[in-house]
Amino acid sequence: MKLFGLDRNIYVAGFVSLLMDISSEMIYPLLPMFLSSVLGVNKSLIGLIEGIAESTASVLKAFSGWLSDRLGRRKGLMMAGYAISALSRPIIALAAGWHAVLAGRFVDRAGKGVRTAPRDAIIAESTYSASFGKAFGFHRGMDTVGAVIGPALAFFLLSASNNNFREIFWISLAPAVLAVLMIFTVREKKEKFVKYAGRPKLSTGRFDWRFKFFVVIVALFSLGNSSDAFLILRTQQVGIPTALVPAVYLVYNSVYSLSSMPAGIAADRFGRRRIMLLGFILFAVIYFAFGRWADRATIWIIFGFYGLFMGLTDGVQKAYLAEIIPPDMKATAFGIYNTAAGLALLPASLIGGWLWDHVSPAATFYYGAVMAAMSAVLFIVFIVVVPKSGTDTK
Repeated sequence: MKLFGLDRNIYVAGFVSLLMDISSEMIYPLLPMFLSSVLGVNKSLIGLIEGIAESTASVLKAFSGWLSDRLGRRKGLMMAGYAISALSRPIIALAAGWHAVLAGRFVDRAGKGVRTAPRDAIIAESTYSASFGKAFGFHRGMDTVGAVIGPALAFFLLSASNNNFREIFWISLAPAVLAVLMIFTVREKKEKFVKYAGRPKLSTGRFDWRFKFFVVIVALFSLGNSSDAFLILRTQQVGIPTALVPAVYLVYNSVYSLSSMPAGIAADRFGRRRIMLLGFILFAVIYFAFGRWADRATIWIIFGFYGLFMGLTDGVQKAYLAEIIPPDMKATAFGIYNTAAGLALLPASLIGGWLWDHVSPAATFYYGAVMAAMSAVLFIVFIVVVPKSGTDTK
């Protein structure tokens, strides 16, 4: 039985992501402030920590996807990834210096690297191609509901604990453990697997040029998409009190959550590439606004539009990928896509931190706006050049 046309695996994956994001987002909005105010870390080093954590762990996404396709199994890798992320909570809670925070962030992102591709493959294999946008949009929406609840809890606990960051880090372990336990209810769609014949290779050889061109565009865009830690630091820099920072982040996640599924449905109806192009253009405007107009009043509005950008692009990009990749290489494709985007985050965050410390905070965001504009132009070329075939019709 399918509720609203979605398989039960979609709902399980959604609730698992909801719980893990509650845990993650109780920590993430507080971590830049913890590093800068408690541990005395400068912005360049914060950028290095985030860049290393995201980029190094991203290598695992391609390997995990390849391994999942090779073994013909998704569930075990998905569970292992979520369990690894849960282990990062005590590491961060006990951190006495930035090295331990880096280790905790690396473990957390390594877990994400292991779980992302097999989980996305489960979603793709549990729905029909005509509903990819709705399925991935629902998943991103549920994920972001957790990202709404997490900052809300952090906001409440920050006030109740008199800004005791470590206490909140410990509490965040509980929903992470629940997320891992819930994965036991996932059902493998074994009939949709086609195992590799012989010894598989981790390469892009079996993907057509649409996939390769799209991955290049995403990687270029990611070079300007520095860590969200800089957005959080921007809220402090313009004068938002520490206790209110999770509330600002809550605005972003609320809009992200509410827009994800409608954006997926719109993409299924009007064309996924059109929605993605709109997202790239919107990002360029948003980052320019972060640099030019951010102040105590407008920062709330800008964060809301940033949430809209995420809703327009995150799930829709994966839905588009699902329709242009071979059915027996779905996890590998999602892994390569995530790895390309993740590896670009290291130079993006390093450049963002250097610009903040040596030029100005605004320069970090102007750089991101320029890279997004360049990506939008290249994506227009992609739309014009790529032939219309199959479900890739708009």
